Amino acid sequence: MRAAATAFSILATLAFSPLTLAQTPISISAELEQKVIEWRRDLHEHPELSNREFRTSKVLAEHLNALGMKVETGVAHTGVIGVLEGGQPGPVIAMRADMDALPVVEKADVPFKSEAKSEYRGKEVGVMHACGHDLHMSMLMGAAEKLASMKDQLKGTVVFIFQPAEEGAPKGEEGGAELMLKEGLFERYEPEAVFGIHVWSAGTAGHIGYREGPLMASSDRFEITVKGKQTHGSRPWGGVDPIVAAGQIIGSTQTVISRQINITKAPAVVSFGIVEGGIRNNIIPDEVYLEGTIRNFDMDNRAQIFEKLTTTAEMTAKATGAEAHVHIDEGYPVTINNIELTRQMLPTMERVAGKNKVHVNDLVTGAEDFSFFALDVPGLFVFLGVTPEGQDAKSAPSNHSPYFYADESSLKVGTELYVNWALDYSEL
Repeated sequence: MRAAATAFSILATLAFSPLTLAQTPISISAELEQKVIEWRRDLHEHPELSNREFRTSKVLAEHLNALGMKVETGVAHTGVIGVLEGGQPGPVIAMRADMDALPVVEKADVPFKSEAKSEYRGKEVGVMHACGHDLHMSMLMGAAEKLASMKDQLKGTVVFIFQPAEEGAPKGEEGGAELMLKEGLFERYEPEAVFGIHVWSAGTAGHIGYREGPLMASSDRFEITVKGKQTHGSRPWGGVDPIVAAGQIIGSTQTVISRQINITKAPAVVSFGIVEGGIRNNIIPDEVYLEGTIRNFDMDNRAQIFEKLTTTAEMTAKATGAEAHVHIDEGYPVTINNIELTRQMLPTMERVAGKNKVHVNDLVTGAEDFSFFALDVPGLFVFLGVTPEGQDAKSAPSNHSPYFYADESSLKVGTELYVNWALDYSEL
């Protein structure tokens, strides 16, 4: 992580540097837009799961090499980095697109529908870009081509990050943004800021949703093993009932959020998704297994939730004579948009999409591992709507749905947003 003094100096620069913008944003040609669409369709038709993006990385590396960039491959297993050095001095910034697909059988009716199959958790599964990462990559490929064509006028350096395993590395493996940073990505290039876009079925095509500060929740998985003592159901006093203890834990841990955390700072939720225990109606088992998720929008609250969830579960079980063993698997932290960076780049978003198509987004309880990048340097992450104009975006199939569909007109907006972010940031 950067030293606090460095972070402060960046914020101070952003806070007091006026941004003078041309009236007309840089646009891409119809020819490049068509290329972006074709790249998207190819990537969509050939999706690959996390840490297995072998064909994808080859396509990306070939593209960046053809543009004359310095290219790194094999970053965090299959990640690809392209470095474009401008013809004029200026800042270093990073732009990120994720690469992996999901174990989903596609049901959307498109001519480039995925028929790909792979193995996931020991089973053969269909594979689909159900979260739109194919659009993310193709937009960043288009931005790379456009900026490379303007290399002589470009101030500074742009680092293009194509990141694997955003949806999570396979069990027993590391991956994603966290591994890229662990391998020293930002130490090698030292970007001042990082930018990212996520396509969003809940938004109309070409519309941009942004938010200062927290945007997406942290996502953490917890496991609680409740240990009792087996006995016959007709003689519960002869043992210790972990089912009753587990039921009380489920209820009492809800007070962690409602009674033990200052939720005026940020909302949070604790949800149980798995409750397993027992094999017969008249036998009280030895143990019960519970598993769930924690979502939250404040990093300090996050640490308190971990502590209080553990204490509440342990003490509740103890009161019944049982034991609770709690394990919290830390996932993605809160995705936080740097406030000053967001304010500085808002005019860019309004110029590219149109002021009437840029909106403040609601908090999103989904999580994103772009969050790791944005905790290391000031970051800006936005949503780009992809539901066709005239269709109710609120009822459109969501990201991760087998029916997820993206209006490709949004690709032009996203590509131009990356390009203009790079050009405008260099004027700060």
